Amino acid sequence: QVQLVESGGGLVQPGGSLRLSCAAFRFTFSRYTMSWYRQAPGKERELVASITNDGTSTNYAESVKGRFTISRDNAKNTGYLQMNSLVPEGTAVYYCNARHVITAWGFDYWGQGTQVTVSS
Repeated sequence: QVQLVESGGGLVQPGGSLRLSCAAFRFTFSRYTMSWYRQAPGKERELVASITNDGTSTNYAESVKGRFTISRDNAKNTGYLQMNSLVPEGTAVYYCNARHVITAWGFDYWGQGTQVTVSS
């Protein structure tokens, strides 16, 4: 079965850093746009960052711009989200998403999520 598996979440102090990983299984990861979303308690899921399939273009939510970096290593079928200067508002479940570059084909996969808690 096609899978995305997030890892790297945990508890971190404000101002600290964390790196999330997203491992892809049983599909051609290099043909998919990868995005990170997050969902805080009582809030809607929001887009945090995205990266094109070839890694040449990235996009960030204004709230994380300059602090987060999205990247990917297609040879390892893995994507990453480096999070620096974390603030309590960043506490959420973070999800990895992979969407085929040909959107009309309808291939769109989600990971199970990993909890990030920013607290003293």
